[in-house]
Amino acid sequence: MKPATPQSRTDLLLLVAFCGFLFFYGLGAFGLVGADEPRYAQVAGEMLSRSDWVSPTLQGKPWLEKPALYYWEAMLSFRVFGVSDRAARLPSAVDAVLLIAAIYLFLRRFRPGGELDGALVAASCAGIVGFAHAAATDMPLAACFAIGLLAWYAWYAGGRRIYLAAFYIFMALGTLAKGPVAPALSGVIILIFVAVRRDSRTFWRTLWIPGIVLYFLVALPWYIAVQWRDPDFFRVFILEHNLARFSANVYHHRYPFWFYLPVFLLATMPWTAVLIAAVVERARGIWSESRKKGADAFLAPDDSWGLFLLIWMLVPIVFFSASQSKLPGYILPAVPAAALLVAEYLAARRAQEEVPEKKLSPLLAAAHGAVCGILIFAAFSAGSIMMNHRLLWSGANSSAGTGMSGTWMTGTWLTETWLGAATAVAFALAIGISAGSSAGLRLLTRATLFAVVIAMAAILRFAAPAIDATQSARPIAESIQAFSHEAVPVALYHVKREPEYGLEFYLNRPVEKYEDGNIPAAAHVLVAAQGMQTQAAELMPGRRVSYLTSIPAQKLDLYWVGK
Repeated sequence: MKPATPQSRTDLLLLVAFCGFLFFYGLGAFGLVGADEPRYAQVAGEMLSRSDWVSPTLQGKPWLEKPALYYWEAMLSFRVFGVSDRAARLPSAVDAVLLIAAIYLFLRRFRPGGELDGALVAASCAGIVGFAHAAATDMPLAACFAIGLLAWYAWYAGGRRIYLAAFYIFMALGTLAKGPVAPALSGVIILIFVAVRRDSRTFWRTLWIPGIVLYFLVALPWYIAVQWRDPDFFRVFILEHNLARFSANVYHHRYPFWFYLPVFLLATMPWTAVLIAAVVERARGIWSESRKKGADAFLAPDDSWGLFLLIWMLVPIVFFSASQSKLPGYILPAVPAAALLVAEYLAARRAQEEVPEKKLSPLLAAAHGAVCGILIFAAFSAGSIMMNHRLLWSGANSSAGTGMSGTWMTGTWLTETWLGAATAVAFALAIGISAGSSAGLRLLTRATLFAVVIAMAAILRFAAPAIDATQSARPIAESIQAFSHEAVPVALYHVKREPEYGLEFYLNRPVEKYEDGNIPAAAHVLVAAQGMQTQAAELMPGRRVSYLTSIPAQKLDLYWVGK
């Protein structure tokens, strides 16, 4: 590795500042959302309270859907910073930093000259930024998976066994993050790569006995311990949440086969247009060379890195597209490969900027500028759309019923919409024009990164309050705690499951559900869908149901139910 220089130190400071803002700033800007975030955080909190590093539990009952890596990370975060939504998301932010650091170090060692741009492109992808802010298992898996594959290619290119050992260690950590999908996908990627390269010897050399031993030493102890303590683990985790989830729509996450194509393109914003150009150029080059030289076209060492990235990117997309159960986070392991393909494409263009036909085409520059503009506009207008269920262009379009309407709020939403539109147009034009300037692609890259920073700032400033108000149980819990500082019982009636898990995390106690016949005998707070006071009272003859307050953004009412 080349020694540090003043320029490299400046580059590192830029990378640290960029990642620090994108990954760590605003981790608690909105509360935990969905069902998974509060569940995972609650499981980690319960494990910490028992000092139990083996058995995941939710409200005291075994919760065997996922392995323990995220829980361990969250337990450490909770121990240092206390139990909070910020601390629950911190592990994913740290894992994202480790991923970007690995990309930077790999490129500096094996693809020198493009390490900063490669790391910055990866750090700015919407999928990486988004899941760095999620209390979930997706980023731990993606980070371990990508670092492991980079380590394997480092061994393939350099021959040092230390890299192969690192590959096995990170595949083991990936197995602890989300199960056997990490070694399975990596095995398929490597197998296809060596098959295309007609290099079966490399595949057999990959099956290195000390590395396999390392894998089992890291991954197996927890699996053995949890199976010993909870005999249902194999059935629940392997059979139900891996095999059944892949082969059948048992958890109601069914989407069409092509679902991951738009999801993946969104996850690679703002580099989507450049990625498409990079993939087309790579595929065209492979096809052209294969027609000229046949299979020998894949044997040239200079072609191996791009081929490896293309296979790495495509395998998770195809694999999870075949699954009967689909969630957006499944595709995250493919995003680092896409970012590296973009970085390679830009590096090749930058090295040949003097050659007119090798410059970034005006059409591609315009498309890239448009994508950046769309990203900025979406960031500015997301809050307004979430609260009004439409995009506001004039005061006449505002709607009541959200609980946040009014002249002042409508004016704020309109300001966001028009400010976002103006900023988006300005950046789209600036980025499109920058490709033809004397600074060329370097200016385009920096302008794109600035657009990402602007978009992130807009999300935190404008969209985060709307996300908190409409999607998180945090405001519900705060309303309950404002009414009573004591741990009063809480029950739900005609409420979605997301607030149920969120309230259990924020209140740190179980909630009951009227629909299940669980009506607390003691006085309690009832969280119900709007307009359900009469129906709820009919379930409890003789008990007084008093209105407390409303959460209009989530169409919920809070009541006090006496004894």
